[in-house]
Amino acid sequence: MRFSLLDFFKHESATGILLVMATVFAMIFANTSGLSIYNELKTLPVVLGIGSFVIAKPLLLWINDGLMAIFFLMVGMEIKRESVEGSLSDLKTVSLPAIAAIGGMVVPALIYALFNQHDPDAIQGWAIPSATDIAFALGILSLLGDRVPKGLKLFLLTLAIIDDLGAIIIIALFYTSSLSTLSLMIAASMIAILGFMNYRGVVNHTAYILIGIILWTAVLKSGVHATLAGVILELMIPIKENKAPFHAMEHSLHAPVNFFILPLFAFVNTGIDFRTVSASDMTNTLTLGVALGLFAGKQIGIGLFSYLAVKLKLGHLPYAVNWPMLYGVAILSGIGFTMSLFIGSLAFEESRAAGVALADERIGILIGSIFSGIIGYIVLNKVLKNS
Repeated sequence: MRFSLLDFFKHESATGILLVMATVFAMIFANTSGLSIYNELKTLPVVLGIGSFVIAKPLLLWINDGLMAIFFLMVGMEIKRESVEGSLSDLKTVSLPAIAAIGGMVVPALIYALFNQHDPDAIQGWAIPSATDIAFALGILSLLGDRVPKGLKLFLLTLAIIDDLGAIIIIALFYTSSLSTLSLMIAASMIAILGFMNYRGVVNHTAYILIGIILWTAVLKSGVHATLAGVILELMIPIKENKAPFHAMEHSLHAPVNFFILPLFAFVNTGIDFRTVSASDMTNTLTLGVALGLFAGKQIGIGLFSYLAVKLKLGHLPYAVNWPMLYGVAILSGIGFTMSLFIGSLAFEESRAAGVALADERIGILIGSIFSGIIGYIVLNKVLKNS
């Protein structure tokens, strides 16, 4: 069989595979003589300036604050499209995964808080296990082939999209630093311009992107996390009277985000030097809270809230989907990875800058995500064989 790179990139599991490869490469660099090169790359100073206006950040923050804004723009456009013409537009279809998503955010956060309630620094990471990684979860589900009912895939997709929306709201409300009034005023004026453009029916996406760049810069300087500029920009780009260009723009973001931005983000954020990790780091309450929040919290929250929703007639199981299948997807939803890593980088940014010694939350994210992926696949593979 001839290997085709083009066919690989078309496959649903391609992004998940690239994320795994990026993580493996990061681990290799971090645990060999390449560690110094890896650290130098992350701290490489990148300066962008126009006249006296200068933005100077290490490469790591350009990726986390800049490139990830494009990821959030794409996620926001997906949510908007699904809300207008997709799975989120049908209340009957969306009710069960929406309720399940709430359970999948609340229970993991409670488990994490239970482990870390007495540590004022560690408790800042309560939202880390609340996230589900769409790319990884759908990628693993796609490995099961045509045996997966369409309704099960739609349930996971809708749940993950709502989960991402919840993560965006959490970031906006809970993970902001000290605010700059001037920058917020500039950001507000850019939002007003974008709103006026939307009201007047402007469909020129170049104009939206140019204003969006100014908005991103203002939000970056304001203290609110810069990636939210991508979400705000998406809200202002019209879709109902602009469907074809909107779809084209969303589609054009998929390749750079899935095949470059997310793997690059994974590479610079997952390089854990396990040579310095002790047994106490693996059993630290922060690590346990994240790992158990993802692995146990997700399946308990999604499973329990789904069961209650069906019993209370607030939703119904998708066609051709039974409870064992849904439970398998609930386990699979414990793959946090991208969004969990992102929230973790925000949660402890100030604590670590102040010199507070905390366990590495990435250890818990990797443990919880790996167990969720493997066990979820095993359960679904067995259940779908017997169905």
